[in-house]
Amino acid sequence: MTELQLQNIFSEADIQSTRPELKIGLLATVTPEGLPHVTLISSLMACGPSQMCFGQFVEGTSKKHILTNPKTGFLIMSLDKDLWRGKATYTHSVKDGLEYDHYNNVPMFRYNAYFGVHTVHYLDLVGQTGKSPLPMNRIILAAIQTMLARTFGRKPGQKTVLNTWTRAFVDKLDNLKFLAYIGTDGYPMIIPAIQTQSLDVQHVLFSTSVYAGELAVIPAGVPLAVFSMALTMEDVLLRGTYQGIRRVGGIKAGVVEVDWIYNPMPPVAGQVYPALEIQAVTKF
Repeated sequence: MTELQLQNIFSEADIQSTRPELKIGLLATVTPEGLPHVTLISSLMACGPSQMCFGQFVEGTSKKHILTNPKTGFLIMSLDKDLWRGKATYTHSVKDGLEYDHYNNVPMFRYNAYFGVHTVHYLDLVGQTGKSPLPMNRIILAAIQTMLARTFGRKPGQKTVLNTWTRAFVDKLDNLKFLAYIGTDGYPMIIPAIQTQSLDVQHVLFSTSVYAGELAVIPAGVPLAVFSMALTMEDVLLRGTYQGIRRVGGIKAGVVEVDWIYNPMPPVAGQVYPALEIQAVTKF
């Protein structure tokens, strides 16, 4: 088992590479219940050697989480599939300044008639991996292994947690998937797991042949979040209990028993499973 080695600063090249608006930014936060949560925040970037920031233009769960627990994990992926991952601590928010002006002058917000960035949140860097390429050849092999595992490892008679749309979305090989768990230091950590697929209507699994050292560190029994997204900006967040690494259909794989599903997409984000009781409107 190997812990991920982190650097405590961003280089100037890192700062410039994370600034483009067209990229994937993920922020992992800790819920009040102590569970991992993942949010897509494309504005996330390094804004100094030891500082990160992101712009807020809509209300969201992650912005509430950092106010009660400032420990976060992050992942930034460029269009060239270069990655920066690590940990950061939320410090403060502002409604003006250099980064505020930067966000509101990029085309995404400058020419939007309905909303702009109204708040910029800042985080102090704890550590980051440095630029590293996404290992696509190994991910393709891991996806094939996962496909074989789910083919030969399915078990009937499971409780239906993953509906048809969610299973199809997670199983789509060109969708991106990421895992997040809370480490012993209390910080969430994000690991790419694009090979993740559904095992049945209650479990998802992933071959551990890529990022093997990091996956081996995750202890069985911890809550694990699985964030799945398409480049069309559709996404879904699953969470459940990590059952550890086991042989499934003869393939070494990590398995998650899913017990919670969240739809982060507009116009109405919210919990999908368990289904929430419909409440009558009594105040107008």
